[in-house]
Amino acid sequence: MNYLSTRGQAPKLSFLQILLGGLAPDGGLYLPESYPQFSAMELEFMRDMDYRQLAFSVLSRLVDDIEPDDLKALIDKTYTTATYSHGRPDSDFSQIAPVRRLEDDLYLLELSNGPTLAFKDMAMQLLGNLFEYALDQAGQDINILGATSGDTGSAAEYAMRGKHNVRVFMLSPEHGMTRFQQAQMYSLQDANIFNIAVRGVFDECQDIVKAVSNDLDYKAKYRIGAVNSINWARVAAQVIYYFKAYFAVTSEEGQPVDFAVPSGNFGNVCAGHIARMMGLPIRKLIVATNENDVLDEFFRSGVYRPRKSAETLHTSSPSMDISKASNFERFIFDLVGRDGAKVAELWRAVEAGERFDLNASGLFDQVPAFGFVSGSSSHADRLATIRMAWEKYATMIDTHTADGLKVGLEHREAGVPLVCLETALPAKFEDTLVEALGRKPERPAGLENIEDLPQRVEMMEADAAAVMAFVARHADD
Repeated sequence: MNYLSTRGQAPKLSFLQILLGGLAPDGGLYLPESYPQFSAMELEFMRDMDYRQLAFSVLSRLVDDIEPDDLKALIDKTYTTATYSHGRPDSDFSQIAPVRRLEDDLYLLELSNGPTLAFKDMAMQLLGNLFEYALDQAGQDINILGATSGDTGSAAEYAMRGKHNVRVFMLSPEHGMTRFQQAQMYSLQDANIFNIAVRGVFDECQDIVKAVSNDLDYKAKYRIGAVNSINWARVAAQVIYYFKAYFAVTSEEGQPVDFAVPSGNFGNVCAGHIARMMGLPIRKLIVATNENDVLDEFFRSGVYRPRKSAETLHTSSPSMDISKASNFERFIFDLVGRDGAKVAELWRAVEAGERFDLNASGLFDQVPAFGFVSGSSSHADRLATIRMAWEKYATMIDTHTADGLKVGLEHREAGVPLVCLETALPAKFEDTLVEALGRKPERPAGLENIEDLPQRVEMMEADAAAVMAFVARHADD
């Protein structure tokens, strides 16, 4: 299994060769040279597998340079009941990603039972163990530089804290995250964790990470790696739970299922796209955005128009306050027939602050064949959806999950199971839950007063040079 760049000008590499990095040298993102296929017979054989067995079945098709016994050991070390037991008291934590039935043909895929109460833990915990394995094999160390709009940062830090040969430098916007989200990151006292609060919005943090990734000399000298959703291993790990949910809500071969996915950076729903390309019978992938609706605009109009930083709105579903969807490039690569030169042309416009329009070329007409539809949600919508879910289903959901449920129900069709992917536990967004329900959400044990813990964080301007200097000073700590 070799991996190629979406922009077509980078050498093909193996899984371990791309694991520790983010962008390819040509600025593109890595994808498999071809998607491995699961036949209908193979899918039926997988139906009764537990989460760890499913993970091995999926990942062993995408990873052929880790010995099978080692890969299985890494998976078994990652997906334990103890690690994924921080959710609702009535959840079946042994399932790792339990499916909660709300009503006939309507389900919630619980992805927030990990240590940081967000779906990012599903992939990040595996990534931490993969990084440690790869670095031990190579006798190397690494400095991870990432950006977060809310949940990626804490998930990465909890996955990497205490890992030998790994340091994490995480950028986050000064404003935009909840106090709970900030406290999860800034309260960590581990010597290998460095938090940097940037005076700006998430997209400026992400731009700094991309600038560093594109400085190949600096990246090599300071051994820079990536854990953001541009990292292929994260996307690959997220593919697993689509298989898990599909088997949980179907009973017969080939039965179609729809998935509603809250989406800002397109990584979560991109994993669904890849699962579909690998043969999972997904009918529709419903992309749900908040008021920052760049993805919804594309799937409705064929125009991809990233917003300027000043246009990015601060909303009550802050993890989706993103105006440039990094993983969207992976889908466009497939949409244009894996033409790297075409993708490079389109992203030259994006990186110049322009938009692109796929209508004249006829490419937008091909989007329905990939199963994508979309919609957006507002603050009023998510308050109403949180209330509805609590009153009708006795289930408390967070703000992002509310966006997904709201848009998912708009596209729901009778007789087709609809699975809504949970983004986080409501405890992470307490203020909006109080606004919606007049009561505070329950917190898992040990997190009752996390905001009061001592915090470690550096404040910086949105300046790539300053961040690079900071990383250089601490790269060998």
